[in-house]
Amino acid sequence: MQDKSFSPERQSAFAARYEAQKIAFGPVVFQCVRYAWKRGMLQALADVGSTGLSLAEMAEGGRWTEYVLKVVLESCLSAGAVQLRDGRYVLDKVGFCVLTDKITQVNLDFTHDVCYLGLHDLDKSLDDERPHGLKKLGDWPTIYEGLSQLDEPAKSSWFAFDHHYSDTSFPAIMPDVFATGPRRVMDIGANTGKFSLAALEYNRDAKLHLVDLPRQLAVAEQNLQAAGVRERANLHGVDMLDAEAPLPAGMDLIWMSQFLSCFSEPVIATILRRAAAALAPNGQVLILDTFWDRQQYDIAAYCLINTSPYFTAMASGNSKVYESGDYVRLAEAAGLRLLTARDGIGYCHSLLRFALAGEVAENNGAAGV
Repeated sequence: MQDKSFSPERQSAFAARYEAQKIAFGPVVFQCVRYAWKRGMLQALADVGSTGLSLAEMAEGGRWTEYVLKVVLESCLSAGAVQLRDGRYVLDKVGFCVLTDKITQVNLDFTHDVCYLGLHDLDKSLDDERPHGLKKLGDWPTIYEGLSQLDEPAKSSWFAFDHHYSDTSFPAIMPDVFATGPRRVMDIGANTGKFSLAALEYNRDAKLHLVDLPRQLAVAEQNLQAAGVRERANLHGVDMLDAEAPLPAGMDLIWMSQFLSCFSEPVIATILRRAAAALAPNGQVLILDTFWDRQQYDIAAYCLINTSPYFTAMASGNSKVYESGDYVRLAEAAGLRLLTARDGIGYCHSLLRFALAGEVAENNGAAGV
């Protein structure tokens, strides 16, 4: 692990104490800024530009009382979302990001609609390595069994969060996926079939094998049928938590996108072992994921690191956003060897390409002759 720090090198003790108070009151500020966004306060300030609005002017329409405006906007002021100039509130840069930045909005909705109530049980979840917070959303052992049954707005916010990060990556990686000319491609953790649909559209000769829980595959099947490509896809209902459940064999390429982070290291080890066993000769495994240690910018690493508690409290109890070295180590134990790693895909993805270790050694030996 490389050395890493998110704080300035010469931060004073006073500045550090201020940052500590931001942590202490973080949930309060979160709710106030979110309220100002959702209820239109920030937009009202954006509409008038640099002239801003007084509390009396904002209260004139009867949409908010001066009491509510004071409570919410003063909290927004402390967060840098608004400024107070001569008794008038003006939108500041943080507030502008909340209003206009899609990834900020997706993260806010995900945190509020999916995670917020359940994170109250994070301590218990960490102690037991079980998702005790999930009971706030439904009665399932993990969130994955309940994705198609989530109530709104949690359902929309979950899929918006998942797809916003992955969708930006799929167009960029299709040449990587088909670089070796695979015909039989297995999509493990197919979810709603987004990657499989993109792959089938990109390569008309490919056959896709979608692996996921039956409830998720039912949604994927509807999407495949709507796109007119159902006949080029095979669906395999597999519980990946069952270490003895085999995967379809003879695959030229096995694809996993934002999938392994849903599991603990021991389960990842069984998945990679089964993936290695399912490869055809010269087959490869491609893993697209968000590794916090491979990010160019601290903002991306910050978001990824702080997604891990969701996995603990809400998703599975024992999974997280991993470092890339964790996957490489587990893959090597499963008989795979890393061929290449490519960063900077989409918002924050990296693509790891693996092959069977024996074939890598044989090819290297042949190259040396």
